[in-house]
Amino acid sequence: MIASIKDFFSQFIEPGARQAESGSEHALQVATAALLLEMMRMDDRITAEERATVRGALHQQFGLDEAQLDTLVALAEQEAHHAADYYQFTSLINKACDAAQKVRIVENLWRIAFADGHLDAHELHLMRKIADLIHVGHGDYVAAKQRAREAAGVPPEPTFS
Repeated sequence: MIASIKDFFSQFIEPGARQAESGSEHALQVATAALLLEMMRMDDRITAEERATVRGALHQQFGLDEAQLDTLVALAEQEAHHAADYYQFTSLINKACDAAQKVRIVENLWRIAFADGHLDAHELHLMRKIADLIHVGHGDYVAAKQRAREAAGVPPEPTFS
């Protein structure tokens, strides 16, 4: 993973940038992208809407151009494929992100889950697991879900009395 991070930054970050900061920022980008891609793969179909939502979330969160997004997505797919679990990604997020950034990651995960208009049980399971691993509280988890649901135009869940 470190070699891939160095390659990415040698291509896209200006030479004057501090290497330690850029390396950790790139690691965070890869970790976030890998989790978003995992969410996209949770149900049995990957849609164009899910792919576009992943790219849009990464662009919005990190301000990357199309070439950088292509490289990041390819690298994140490779890292996610070789990962035994989510710890390598969530531990980087826990070290590098504050609470608001973690909630934004959870909201982006929800947006991908809702992108195809259907919330699959596997997507719900991954959401709960990742939110717990990055220490997002239940209130923030629910609020992020609601914002993502509204953004996707998915009707609210029925309430029972």
